[in-house]
Amino acid sequence: MELLVFGHDGPPLIVFPTSMGRFYDYESRGMIDALRAKYEHGQMQAFCVDSVDSESWYNKGVAPRDRVLRHEAYERYLVDEVVPFIKERTYEGDLGVTGCSFGGYHSLNFTFRHPDLVSRCITMGGAADIRQFLDGYFDETCYFNNPPDYIPNLNDPWYLDRIRTTEIVLATGETDLCRSENERMSTILAAKGIPHELDVWGNGVGHDWPWWREMARKFL
Repeated sequence: MELLVFGHDGPPLIVFPTSMGRFYDYESRGMIDALRAKYEHGQMQAFCVDSVDSESWYNKGVAPRDRVLRHEAYERYLVDEVVPFIKERTYEGDLGVTGCSFGGYHSLNFTFRHPDLVSRCITMGGAADIRQFLDGYFDETCYFNNPPDYIPNLNDPWYLDRIRTTEIVLATGETDLCRSENERMSTILAAKGIPHELDVWGNGVGHDWPWWREMARKFL
């Protein structure tokens, strides 16, 4: 799979695209330019990965079980190929993840499932719940890929202790279509004693790239 790398030094960041997005969308939407000085001065690196959303969650042409299995294969690609690729190129121990909209879902789910790999998770207008893509189907694999379901029941100290040391930011806008998902996720995290920041922007901020660029400037 293709990906783009920006920056030559500094803490690495996996960037997940939006719904059915591509690895070049983050750059083409001005998100790299928004922080170009940091990339040029070696303060951070972005690894913009591709997605298989059109083959997984959004693929109405296959059974829901096949959708979630395709996502599982994508996650194995991230763990087995992308993370080692990043480690070969960087000496920084901390790995961050970020994403806007459905990229926020990928960021949260990857963080919670692999807290030994991720130390920072920044979502902007992020989604969190994948039940809407399953046409009423739900099994154990779906459950363990849906943070609003598995986080409330998570009691394993190995996971909780690591998640509680992770920097988590849920940034959204007052008119963002995903605002309620962010507020719900914040309530769930708070109930589990997981430190995080929920930042709801006012002044009509909604669900689009111009606002996400501003959020990136603040949090990345």
